[in-house]
Amino acid sequence: MVTNTPSLFTDDTADLTLALIIFVSRRFWSSGQLLRAGGWDGWRPSGLLGNNLHGKRLGIVGMGRIGQAVAQRARAFGLEIIYNNRNRLPEAIEQPLAARYEPELDRLVAQADILTLHCPAADDTRHLMDARRLGLMKRGSFLINTGRGGLVDEEALIITLSDGHLGGAGLDVFANEPHVNPRLLELPNLVALPHLGSATHEGREAAGLRVVANICTWAEGHRPPDQVLPT
Repeated sequence: MVTNTPSLFTDDTADLTLALIIFVSRRFWSSGQLLRAGGWDGWRPSGLLGNNLHGKRLGIVGMGRIGQAVAQRARAFGLEIIYNNRNRLPEAIEQPLAARYEPELDRLVAQADILTLHCPAADDTRHLMDARRLGLMKRGSFLINTGRGGLVDEEALIITLSDGHLGGAGLDVFANEPHVNPRLLELPNLVALPHLGSATHEGREAAGLRVVANICTWAEGHRPPDQVLPT
């Protein structure tokens, strides 16, 4: 018997995704590090410039619960939403989000100013963002991954960040957690977090209570509400 805790961390992960988008676009991470290192010499009109979000195009890969929650938040910042998913969403979901479906992943990647990954880890999504696809991204665009580390070819990402093709990246997940490629961490245009998507007091408590409820239901001879069935 296997159970899980679906949907409890949707908002927490979507919040984190928006935070990464903002920090990467506005260069908050590297600017803060400069300040801490004592390298800031005062305000200047052209100093530490980033990019605003209004009017930019956000490409969402994987439009499940988390992808939709990210889209809701992104709309408040004036971002245009395009998405790729295995199946197109009903119009009743697309319309409130003003989200446009793009069935071809390569086309979505090439159109996005910011690309965020929310698809599951599977054989067909491993290194979904490989050297070829990273090369399709607009020069100066941004990649966000709060999904699974294996979705991104990290060696290829290091190259595209180092040569300036990408403006920056925000990662909460890595290929070999908890071991992170030190070459990634040396990059000034990378925001790196230690898998914090679900790290809230409220979310973890709710997950624990859900686990207890599933166990109690099973112990009483009933089918747990969150049983995972074979596919």
